Amino acid sequence: MARKPRGMTLMSFVIVLVVVGFFALVAMKLFPMYSEYFNLKGVMEEYAAQPNSASIPPAQMHTDLNRRFGIAYVDSVEKEHIKIIREGGVSKLNIAYEVRVPLFGNLDVVGKFDNTVDLTGQAASD
Repeated sequence: MARKPRGMTLMSFVIVLVVVGFFALVAMKLFPMYSEYFNLKGVMEEYAAQPNSASIPPAQMHTDLNRRFGIAYVDSVEKEHIKIIREGGVSKLNIAYEVRVPLFGNLDVVGKFDNTVDLTGQAASD
């Protein structure tokens, strides 16, 4: 009685490797971008939770945030991305920026990030 062949052929194995490799490449390119964003969110939430954060002058706020960004490995945010919004007695810190990561060849991935926190001097409750 002849046994029926089972398993993958060499060609199907190569195709699976190419697909897995492609998704691994995309993940390796995108992970640093999102890791930086989550570090940025953490810095913003810590800064908003410090006492009297709403009354800090904008120049001092930029200096403090840049120092904290350096510690948290946030490199994509520039001074022009940081906005302090004061409306109706409430101060908010907004950071909106884009990150462009070359994927391969002439294909890039663009991530647009926009985060806002209230400068209340109290820890955010989730």
